[in-house]
Amino acid sequence: MQDSALSTIGLPAALAIIMLGLGLHLRVDDFRRIWREPRAMVIGLGCQAVLLPALCFGLVKALGMPAELAVGMMLLAASPGGTTANLYSHLFKGDVALNISLTAINSLLAIVTIPLIVNLSLEVFMGQQQYVPLQFRKTLEVIVLILTPVAIGMFIHARFPAASRRMDKPVKIASALILFVLILAILLRERANLAAYFQQAGLAALVFNLASMFVGYYAGKLGRLSEPQSRAIAFEIGLHNGTLAIYLALAVLNNGAMSVPAAIYSLIMFITAALFGAWVTRAARTAAPAATAQRPS
Repeated sequence: MQDSALSTIGLPAALAIIMLGLGLHLRVDDFRRIWREPRAMVIGLGCQAVLLPALCFGLVKALGMPAELAVGMMLLAASPGGTTANLYSHLFKGDVALNISLTAINSLLAIVTIPLIVNLSLEVFMGQQQYVPLQFRKTLEVIVLILTPVAIGMFIHARFPAASRRMDKPVKIASALILFVLILAILLRERANLAAYFQQAGLAALVFNLASMFVGYYAGKLGRLSEPQSRAIAFEIGLHNGTLAIYLALAVLNNGAMSVPAAIYSLIMFITAALFGAWVTRAARTAAPAATAQRPS
């Protein structure tokens, strides 16, 4: 009964509130940014849609993870960035506008990429006869659940900016509390297997989180993006929308084990993102005097 209430009421409501919070920061102009700054957008979107799934697939194969946890990791890799990425980008002087634009575009692309990546992962790791694909009806439900609150948030932001500003902090607090409650509920639900799951998925979640941030950061550097843009991409692809991954695992795929990697990831990403942000800030401060000293007088 509790599991049913969590899947049918709690998770959709939680995801809707979080996506509403995302919409409060979006403008139509954010979707046009891809044409004005194509290089930064292409690098960020390429990392999310191509590099991360490939990186995650190689990681779960190398670690020999159990099938359900491997699919859970791939589901996490397919999930776009969330509002947490925007917060960390702001704290550590990333290009927040780029973050918001990437989140917006990635959320739209996820409508196509999530079913594709998840169905392929289910087939590869669980076998053709052992999985239920992400059905079109369920995919449509997820699309509606994602886009409707985002559209409402964008409408409030555009038409009632003062109300949008007043709502921003309460919605952020609610989103953090909701994620905490979701993680706690999953840990309680899977408590019998928790030690084994942490042993099997904890290292993968940690390595994937750190690798994602470093891949995003250095992809930006290789693409000759600015330091703030490189940081924005690092946080965008390193801090996934764990709530969406949890929702898909529990409410759509009806598999508690598949939600565990996202829950573990969501626990550790707050700490690792802060450490990563401190590292890039310190590295930039160290590099600045060296670059100044090397300039010809």
